Amino acid sequence: MASSADFEQAEKRRDTDHESFLSHKRMRWLKISVALCLIVITSYFLVDVEPRHNGGTWYGYTLGTIGVILIIWLSLLGIRKRNITEGKWSLKAWTSAHVYLGLALVVIGTMHTGFQLGWNVHTLAWALMMLVIVTGIYGVVVYATLPRSLSINMREMTRAQMVEGLAAIDRQIAAAAQPLGRKEADVVIAALEQDVFRAGLLARLTGKYPRCKTKRAIKAFPAGSLNKAEEKVSTLLARRNSQLSQIRRHMRYKALLEIWLFIHIPATIALIAALAAHIVSVFYYW
Repeated sequence: MASSADFEQAEKRRDTDHESFLSHKRMRWLKISVALCLIVITSYFLVDVEPRHNGGTWYGYTLGTIGVILIIWLSLLGIRKRNITEGKWSLKAWTSAHVYLGLALVVIGTMHTGFQLGWNVHTLAWALMMLVIVTGIYGVVVYATLPRSLSINMREMTRAQMVEGLAAIDRQIAAAAQPLGRKEADVVIAALEQDVFRAGLLARLTGKYPRCKTKRAIKAFPAGSLNKAEEKVSTLLARRNSQLSQIRRHMRYKALLEIWLFIHIPATIALIAALAAHIVSVFYYW
């Protein structure tokens, strides 16, 4: 028989499951990140270095070391995702720390430079760090907002079911178009033969398809001047357009969810390479 402690543990686990990684443990890592930033900013103005703050002072080396350690640790999130565990260092806790400590790097990395930026490998490392952070912010925003829109758009359907629904409508259109004249039939056939999933990146991201042949086909059947066969085809084309819109919204949401990774991950790799060059050059000329 389950004890009261077991019920409390189960209740706590349910609460944790519904908790966002952004609010994990009452935003513990946000508080740690803010405290770290305040310490860095305060110490930056209190510490007296000659002739002025830059990455080559003892204070600059300290912040640089902290920044490098954080960047290496934060880059391990991809590996950590493969090992889902509970507890203090659960994936949710790790992701929360990844987000908020990553934001803290804006302060740590910039204070490390002492605002001494130029056309060199040191500034390149800083710029790549900022690019990684900005793309990371985008990723957090879309993952916090788009999954709900994606779920609503799917209407409890899978991607395969949406595609099958379109295929069923296409079969009906093909049968209904048999009595049409050559001109109207050609327009309908062109719409049915157009590859739904063959679209450029811009079209996927914006959801705009100016060359959609289904919309062109709909315009070929103006209301008020249709016979029975044409009216049936027009109605089915409208259904096809609605189904296409659902599929394309799905493709758009998926693209918006995934596009940032094609920048974030390569930028992270480039950042680590630039950091290595930055560190080697610093110690070589030290």
